Amino acid sequence: MKQLLQSLKDGSTSLADVPAPRAGRGQLLIQTTTTLVSAGTERMLVEFGKGSLIQKARSQPDKVKMVLEKARTDGVAATYDAVRSKLDQPLALGYCNVGRVLETGADVDGFAPGDRVVSNGKHAELVAVPKHLCAKIPEGVSDDAAAFTVLGAIGLQGIRLAAPSLGECVVVTGLGLIGLLTVQMLRAQGCRVMGIDYDPARLALAAQFGAETVNPGAGGDVLAAADRFSRGAGVDAVIITASTRSNAPMHEAATMCRKRGRIVLVGVVGLELSRADFYEKELTFQVSCSYGPGRYDPAYEEQGQDYPRAFVRWTEQRNFEAILDMMASGALDLAPLITHRFEIAQGAQAMALLTAEEPSMGILLDYPAPADPGDLRARQVALGDTQTGAPSKAPSTPRSETTPGRAGRVTFLGAGNYAGRVLIPAFKAAGATLDTVVSSGGVSAAHFGTKFGFATASTDSDAAIADPQTDTIVIATRHDAHARQTLAALRAGKHVFCEKPLCLTLEEIGEIEAEARARPGQHLMVGFNRRFAPHVVRMKALLDTLKSPKTFVMTVNAGAIPADHWTQDRAVGGGRIIGEGCHFIDLLRHLAGAAITGHSAMALAESPALGDKASILLGFADGSVGTVHYLANGHKALPKERLEVFAGGRVLQLDNFRALRGHGWPGFRTMRSLSQDKGNAACAAAFLKAVRAGAAPVIPLDEVIEVSRAAIEIDATLR
Repeated sequence: MKQLLQSLKDGSTSLADVPAPRAGRGQLLIQTTTTLVSAGTERMLVEFGKGSLIQKARSQPDKVKMVLEKARTDGVAATYDAVRSKLDQPLALGYCNVGRVLETGADVDGFAPGDRVVSNGKHAELVAVPKHLCAKIPEGVSDDAAAFTVLGAIGLQGIRLAAPSLGECVVVTGLGLIGLLTVQMLRAQGCRVMGIDYDPARLALAAQFGAETVNPGAGGDVLAAADRFSRGAGVDAVIITASTRSNAPMHEAATMCRKRGRIVLVGVVGLELSRADFYEKELTFQVSCSYGPGRYDPAYEEQGQDYPRAFVRWTEQRNFEAILDMMASGALDLAPLITHRFEIAQGAQAMALLTAEEPSMGILLDYPAPADPGDLRARQVALGDTQTGAPSKAPSTPRSETTPGRAGRVTFLGAGNYAGRVLIPAFKAAGATLDTVVSSGGVSAAHFGTKFGFATASTDSDAAIADPQTDTIVIATRHDAHARQTLAALRAGKHVFCEKPLCLTLEEIGEIEAEARARPGQHLMVGFNRRFAPHVVRMKALLDTLKSPKTFVMTVNAGAIPADHWTQDRAVGGGRIIGEGCHFIDLLRHLAGAAITGHSAMALAESPALGDKASILLGFADGSVGTVHYLANGHKALPKERLEVFAGGRVLQLDNFRALRGHGWPGFRTMRSLSQDKGNAACAAAFLKAVRAGAAPVIPLDEVIEVSRAAIEIDATLR
């Protein structure tokens, strides 16, 4: 299928061929008929992309601070690579989509194939959208009109927060699409409205919709006009839908308001507020969040948990429905807002219009209907040889099991930032033959597939696992999928490299262990890359010369992650000890060279439910003892990882995989590197080498299971 993508590196827009998404649990698969370009949001993205690195930095000072902190702790090279990788990934544009439902996923009610719906789907021929971000379009509302629903809901949420009543006077600052829709809705609610903008054409439309207007660019005195408009009493409310860095809209809004007036910010403006402006009048100021309650709440949007109507009358979905009802009643006039339309094949021209001198407002993209909707639904796209453009996938040769000694073809499940920046390059550098890369939405699979020379991009993980051409499966998906995909890959006769964690429960460990032991010819490895870091390799060699027990002190300045982040969700991410802490349990297990015989743990009292501020004590069969201080309450300026080892009157100190110092070691004092190396490349290379040679696994299965089980048990202790 075709999808419109934008480069954050240079701002260019392209129409890409990507594998079609599937309707996941709680989602609708929609065949698009029309989308609307959001002139405000998408113009900002295009302008950001076209800016130089310095301009990008100036527009996001908070991100610059993060980059500088990372450079101080991880080194310039690692930081540069991370920034370049982020800018290299394409952005899927659009959030105003109209189409027909092709299929529904599990746990979807109220929708059926054939329904005409609006959603916040992208500019793509097919989109998979959660049910709470969709609404049925009433009969009599055209696709063109319905395409304005999401923008209308943004304005409506601002109105709901301003809470105007019949007869009140309200000012709308900024008369773009959202502003003009807001004007119409306020008028429909019985409010008197004044619109402020610099564009005469937009002011004319606002007047057509029943608003008084003022143009400060043509000499209009905004405050004097507001005084006349409010009959000297001050306006009741101001809704700001403008996009500008200036602080003037906020100052003017405060000045023109009556005592205890309300100001709601829907757009993006300067926020250097004057206390005096707000103090004497006791003004209320609130920022409006997108389409309404439920926005950015994973439980509502992704998991389908609705808010009770009695307590949250207007969710984002109900706001969609309210806008559509206003369209059906004729209260909203959308035709005057449409200035351009393009076929999706000319999507790049449509985006170029956003930064051109030609005036534009409502830009519609039309999608031709294929003779067979199934033509769009291919979940696999042949990417071709990046050098010749020819298809690079060899003819299929079915076989029943993986053959040791083969060069091997590797399939990646998951194409997120870590996979694209670290894992895929590591496997490619190790000489892997890259077969298929899979992502749920298809965009990242197509991007990384083309970039690294995969034969195929796909959204169908089951088919990728079953593909007889693939010898090896690399799992880099969300944590809750790891156990299921590992078991499926093992049962399909594949070698498996699973990015940590292996699984989330002891029951899953038992099932995986039984399956792996029944298949001794197949490798199962977890990406415990720190074992393979050059500094750790040197530490291991030094420690192996000692027979005395060792004391390990591992300090991890993990940094805070919000409690609602997916990694903190026990059912999805498993929490940070299972999801990341397993790395450090494995590192100490590896350096000790002895089995874990016991463990205990204690979490900081303020956050026992998260377990991300904890001290873990490990005992080993050789008498060694290790502690892991996994701390999310530190400062970012401190490097993330430090390991100290005390043994036989000697000490080793490893700082963030950049410097290793020895105290009391004959012939060894320091080992330094210019850039951080956590062993990712060496880990992938060692795994592939063992697979190709039919050799023993580089991490014994016993240790993979032992460490994974210990992490789950420790997490349970902490919680």
